[in-house]
Amino acid sequence: MSDKPMAGAYTWDRSFRLWDSYFAIVWVATLVFVLGTDFPGWLTRVVAAALLVPLIPWYLAVGRPILRGDPPDERHALGYLIVSMALFLPSAILVGETRLMTFALVPQCFITLRLRWALIAVTVINIAPVVGWALLWWPSDRAVFFNSVFAVVTLVFSAAVGSWIIRVIEQSQERADLIAELDASRHELSRLSTAHGALAERERLSREIHDTLAQGFTSLLMLVQAVEAELDRSDVAEARRHLALMDETARQNLAEARALVTGGTPADLDGASLPDALRRLAARHEASLAVTGAVRALPAGPEVVVLRSCQEALANARKHAGSSAAVSIALAYADEALTVSVRDDGHGFDPAAPVGGYGLAGLRARAAEVGGTAQVRSTPGDGTTVTVRLPVPPERSTP
Repeated sequence: MSDKPMAGAYTWDRSFRLWDSYFAIVWVATLVFVLGTDFPGWLTRVVAAALLVPLIPWYLAVGRPILRGDPPDERHALGYLIVSMALFLPSAILVGETRLMTFALVPQCFITLRLRWALIAVTVINIAPVVGWALLWWPSDRAVFFNSVFAVVTLVFSAAVGSWIIRVIEQSQERADLIAELDASRHELSRLSTAHGALAERERLSREIHDTLAQGFTSLLMLVQAVEAELDRSDVAEARRHLALMDETARQNLAEARALVTGGTPADLDGASLPDALRRLAARHEASLAVTGAVRALPAGPEVVVLRSCQEALANARKHAGSSAAVSIALAYADEALTVSVRDDGHGFDPAAPVGGYGLAGLRARAAEVGGTAQVRSTPGDGTTVTVRLPVPPERSTP
């Protein structure tokens, strides 16, 4: 769990304690001004001060929880402010110095209400005390003028600052919503990335199993069928040869399974060059191999793709072209490319016709992962050629 929400809550609580202190200071200052003024008489001043006393418990019990709301409940806030004004206005009408309390009430209006309702409440808080005070005491024109100017200036200042406060609150809310959306998008992106990674890993394992274990088991089944036929013909020597191939293929499959589990190098390439690995593969499938160009060590990626592509192409040749078809492998090293072709003179097929299975699609996907291409050319009755061309680092010349 993140510590940021807890830190944010602590910061808000600390800042709200400052607001509590501000409210208390304004209330105490107002009470001192009311009791310390010379006009009106002491009884009226005591009544005005008594009207201010319930503001403290009313604020603590009702106003404070509303102000801490995120966002504040406007309907409850309106009720709270109406009661607060009902306590404040009579005191402000009786004693003009009570209007100091507006510095505590006005900010609450802008914090809890929308702009229109806040402006109405602020207008009442600033203007009503002056009007009521003038009608009650009938002071001099000079006093009415200065109090009216003070009330208007306070109203304008309150409206300007309050509007700014509301804009700040709205922007903060918009940013909070945006942060929440970004956080949700981040979690969704993480989920999709994990799902995509799992899907890619499943596809990789599917290709590996198809190109290694599945092809090995297919070869074993074909060799079993060949041995059964040779035993029926009493051709013991050929049956023994095929049994030896079965043994080698089974051991190779076991090595491929171990490499697949550990994520290591394919068994054919373990400690051997690519041409050597292809020679062993060609021997198991009774195919020929021709290597052209300057043989050199290459990154593991292209070599694995070439080996797997040959395994897939040879398995398809034996499966579809027949055991009697001649199969050849051509490996060509060029300056910036590595090309391998597997050619058989079997029955062939129409490349435009829909083809089921995973082999050719996996072969093309495997080549594309390292920036290469895979092409299949075939004609019914004229064999099939699978060509994979991969980009490789150029050979470095030595002085």
